[in-house]
Amino acid sequence: MTNFNSTLKKTSYSITILILLCSCGTDRRLYSYFRDVPDSTANITIADTGYKPLLIKPDDLVQINISSPNAEANAYFMTPGATINNPVGGSSVTPNIYLIDKDGGIDMPLIGRVKIDGLTTMQAREQIRLKLIAYLKEPIVTVRFQNFKVTVLGEVAKPGTYIISNERVSILDALGMAGDLTIFGKRENVMLIREKNGQKIISRLNLNNSQLFLSPDYYLQQNDLVYIEPNKTKIVNSDRTTVRNITIITSLISLTTVLLSRLIK
Repeated sequence: MTNFNSTLKKTSYSITILILLCSCGTDRRLYSYFRDVPDSTANITIADTGYKPLLIKPDDLVQINISSPNAEANAYFMTPGATINNPVGGSSVTPNIYLIDKDGGIDMPLIGRVKIDGLTTMQAREQIRLKLIAYLKEPIVTVRFQNFKVTVLGEVAKPGTYIISNERVSILDALGMAGDLTIFGKRENVMLIREKNGQKIISRLNLNNSQLFLSPDYYLQQNDLVYIEPNKTKIVNSDRTTVRNITIITSLISLTTVLLSRLIK
């Protein structure tokens, strides 16, 4: 019994030392961003490819508010509220919401049909304003997206779908909303899935390199999906957990068999 306890203690010490050595040997740089930027750099300038405003597409939801000095005329353009589901803050009722139909247009009171797909919100605003001049004095028009959402999945702290009020959203903004990558996220090969002309286009982004800011995919578009793959450490840990569970189960079965055999004797 004494020899058994001594052996057990030695084994425990060996496992503890092995774990500590593995922890010390972990490359901390694995979890950092923009590793190509030297630590000694005080200031660095990276040319930006430039933000391109989002274009309105069929099935988009836009909020169009119209006002003018004539309050009675303004009420004519008020439409019933539409319920907007927001995964972050629940649902809310917002008036003057229009669904862009398959032909890229909307039907508005008084001015009738307006085709606005392929336009930015600023261009759509001006087009609607020009049509309103015939009916309203000094009309003021605002157009905002109501369904600009991105989905972040995989090795992040808070995977999910996020509805965003701001049109200018980068890949880093989306990851920040999702609570950043876990230590098991593959930073050098982030997958971006985007729908264009009825097709899914997959591209890759490297968070370890500052050239990320030059990528045309740095800024996100409606309905983009960002997927963070698990790195080798996560895969190895998963395999180890499986092996450990199998070992424990096998040991329990063996122990049960031994105990039963002794009881039978």
